Amino acid sequence: MSDETHVEWRDWGSEAFAEADERDCPVLLSLSATWCEGCHEMDAVTYAEPRVAANVNEWFVPVRVDVDRHPRVRERYNMGGFPTTAFLTPDGELLTGAGYLDVEGMRQVLESVRSMWTEKGREAGRIPRALDADLPPSGEVTDAIESHLAGQLEVAYDEEHAGWGTDAKFPLPRTVEFALKRDRDRALRTLDAVRDGLADDVAGGFFRFAGARDWSDVAYEKPIDTNAAVTRAFANAYLYTGDEAYLDPALDAVAFLTDDLWTGYGVGGSVGPGLGRAYYAAPAEERADLDSPRRDLTVFAGGNALAADALLAVAAYTDDERAREYADRILDGLERDLIDAATGEVTHYRGAETVGESDLLEDAARVVSAFVRAAGVLGEGVDVARAVADRAIERLHVDGSFVDGPRSGPGLLDRLFRPLDGNVEMATALLDLAALTGADRYREVARETTEAFPARRSGSACRSPGTGASPAGSVGERPPSPSGTSRAATSAAPRSASRTTRRLSRRTPTARTRPRRGRCRRARPS
Repeated sequence: MSDETHVEWRDWGSEAFAEADERDCPVLLSLSATWCEGCHEMDAVTYAEPRVAANVNEWFVPVRVDVDRHPRVRERYNMGGFPTTAFLTPDGELLTGAGYLDVEGMRQVLESVRSMWTEKGREAGRIPRALDADLPPSGEVTDAIESHLAGQLEVAYDEEHAGWGTDAKFPLPRTVEFALKRDRDRALRTLDAVRDGLADDVAGGFFRFAGARDWSDVAYEKPIDTNAAVTRAFANAYLYTGDEAYLDPALDAVAFLTDDLWTGYGVGGSVGPGLGRAYYAAPAEERADLDSPRRDLTVFAGGNALAADALLAVAAYTDDERAREYADRILDGLERDLIDAATGEVTHYRGAETVGESDLLEDAARVVSAFVRAAGVLGEGVDVARAVADRAIERLHVDGSFVDGPRSGPGLLDRLFRPLDGNVEMATALLDLAALTGADRYREVARETTEAFPARRSGSACRSPGTGASPAGSVGERPPSPSGTSRAATSAAPRSASRTTRRLSRRTPTARTRPRRGRCRRARPS
C-alpha cells in the first residue's frame, strides 16, 4: 500500500513506539487495506505530496498497518472507516484521528496535532472507553431481546430503497438471515437490492457496499468476508423460498471464490477496486482487455472458515458438487496450514515472510462454526471444532465474555477488548457445537457470554458494520463513511443474537530527497 508515497513507513511493533519515545514525538498510524479504494487514493495523492511527506517524516513516527493482517490493531484504532489516520502517544494512547484526508486536510491536521503535542505532550493522550471501562452490566436472557431486535427490522428499514439505514447501504447478511425468519418480505427485498446493486454480473461475487441510500455509488471492493457471508445469506433465501433468483447469485459467488480468489489451497483475501466502474461495468469481452484489479491472495483463517461455511450451506441445500469439493479443500488447507488440531490453536495467516497472530476470537469462532457445519454436511469435523472451542474458552473467555485475542503487544494491544460481534459469533458457534455433541459446557459458556451484553444486545439491531464496533472514539458510533468501515463482511448482530437468545431462553520511501529524522522533539518550556 505504500509504493506510491514518500513517507518512511515503519511496521507496527515495539520498535516504532520505542523510536517515538526516544524522539519524544507522536506516532502517525495509517490503517489501510489492499481492497480499500480510498486508501490507494490517499497514497497516490496525499502521502505522495512532498511537503506532506516531509512533515510526516520529520514530526511523527509513521506506521502503516494492513487491517486484514492486524485485526486487533484495526479494532482498537479504527476511526469509523478506512483509511484511518490516527495519532498516538509513544505509549499507544489516542490523541486524535480522522478518516480520508486530502492534501489540505492533512496539512491542517498535522499542524493541529503538532501544536497539541507542543502544548500538552503525552498528557493529551487518552484510552478509549471500550478499553478502559468496567465489565458490561450482565442481565437475564429473555425472549424480550429477540422481540426488540425483530422490531428494529421494521423501525430501521428503508421502505423506499430496501435495506436498513438511510445513508450508505451495506448487505448486512446476518441481519438478512434473521429477517428471513421474522420479516421475510423485507429480507427478500433487501437481497433483491443487493443482487441488483452489488453483484458483479461478469465475475460473480459481491461488492462491499454502496455509498448512497439507493444502492448507487458502489464501492468496487470484493473482500472474502463480504462475499462469504452474503453468499450464505442468498443460499438461505433459496432454502426458504425455492426461488432460483436467490440461488443464481450464490452459485456465481461460489465460482468467484473458487476461481478468481482461489490460491490452490484456499481463498485469497480480496480483489481491489482497480479502475473502478470503468472496469466492473464493462462487459466480459471488454473487461478482459483492461488492467485487472490487484488481488490479495493471503489465506486468512477466519475468512476461509466463513467461506467454507457458506459453500457447505450451498452444497447442503443444492447438492452442488463444486461447492462441496471446494469447501472440503478449504477445510483441508486450514487444518494443514493454520489449525493445530491437537491443541486447537488457530493462526491468522502465514505469508512468505510473516506469520499472523494466533488465538484471535473471530478466527476461532468462524473455525468452530465451519467445522460444526462440516460435521453435518461432510460427516467429519467435530474433533477440530471441539479442540478450537476448548482453547478459545480457556484462553479468551475472561470474566464472563470473550476478549478479542492475546492480552499482549505494543500500543493498546495489552488492554482487554470484548467485541460484541465476536462474542455473538462465538456464542452461536458454541450453541451449535453443544447441539452436535450434547456437551452442556458449551451451552453454559454461550449463555454466560450472552448474558454479559444485555444493553448492547438490545441496541445492536440493524446497525451498519463498524458503527459502535471500534473503541477508538465517538466517530466510531456514527454511521460508516463511504471510504469504508471496520468489520468488512461482519454485519449487525440480530440474526445470531436472536438465535442465541431464543435457544437459551428456551508506500515505501522513494529515492527522492528524504527529510532528516530525529527532529520532532517538542519544545520544552524554558
